[in-house]
Amino acid sequence: MEMLYIIIYAVTMLGLLLGAVTYTILFERKIIGYMQLRPGPNRHGPWGLTQTIADVLKLLLKEDIIPAKADKNIFVIAPVIAFAPAFMVLATISWSENIVGADLNIGILYFVGISSLSTIGVLMGGWSSNNKYSLMGSMRSIAQMISYEIPLVLAIIGVVILAGSLNLRDIVFAQQELGVWFIVPQLLGFVIYMIAAIAELNRSPFDLPEAESELVSGYHTEYSGFRMAFFMLAEYVYAIAIAALATTLFLGGWLGPVLPGIVWFFLKMSIFMFFWFWLRATLPRVRVDQLMAFGWKVLIPLALLNIVITAVIKVWMG
Repeated sequence: MEMLYIIIYAVTMLGLLLGAVTYTILFERKIIGYMQLRPGPNRHGPWGLTQTIADVLKLLLKEDIIPAKADKNIFVIAPVIAFAPAFMVLATISWSENIVGADLNIGILYFVGISSLSTIGVLMGGWSSNNKYSLMGSMRSIAQMISYEIPLVLAIIGVVILAGSLNLRDIVFAQQELGVWFIVPQLLGFVIYMIAAIAELNRSPFDLPEAESELVSGYHTEYSGFRMAFFMLAEYVYAIAIAALATTLFLGGWLGPVLPGIVWFFLKMSIFMFFWFWLRATLPRVRVDQLMAFGWKVLIPLALLNIVITAVIKVWMG
């Protein structure tokens, strides 16, 4: 019976996730279009609501091309390896007080550990393509993801200290008991988390794998059709997962008056997503040396300082 519940939950979540990603992409294009004084998608369906569906169908119907000298087995499996961890981490997210896939006592460790596996898919995609620009893009992307995963995790430790638990539901209940969201006592940790999350997701202004100097799209240059769609799906699913984790850690998860908990959860997630789209529409891309130096020389020391301050305050308050 438990296995049946797991299968039903996973299939339902996958279906909802595909729909969410479809309209997240449309939402992003509409917002960027509005901010840059252009209409954005407006041809397919009313207000362009079916534009992304048409784009997905186009990708699914395009010819699947595999380079002649590519490592075929690794080339084929790389998009799946990149997508699977992004989907798996959603199992621990508690969408409301009663809707959760797996209520793990080590939910944060599971999330961080599984999500880091997506770097393997990125490396496999770039290396197996037998294209030096793809390999260069994958190495740059992995260096960026690993570098910014460190301050991302360190920023979470402050929340764990305050809540006294690695369980995501317990963290939400701790905020309810304290009477304040953790974004208030952990403002520095929140800022570090947001910056590190943007870099971890390879989003503007930190989307360095798509650098102008190579005039190619990075590690997935040689991919086409539905395999390319898998990489894009992994990117947006991971963005949704990171936003869901931030909502749980810093904005009280499902907590809120009047409206159902799941509505509050999605409203708070939407704020994070909007902020990321806003940055993409307004900020120029930074140089790779600036990005790496900022992560190691600024964010990591600040994250360690935040941990020390949080621990001292926790001990002082008893």
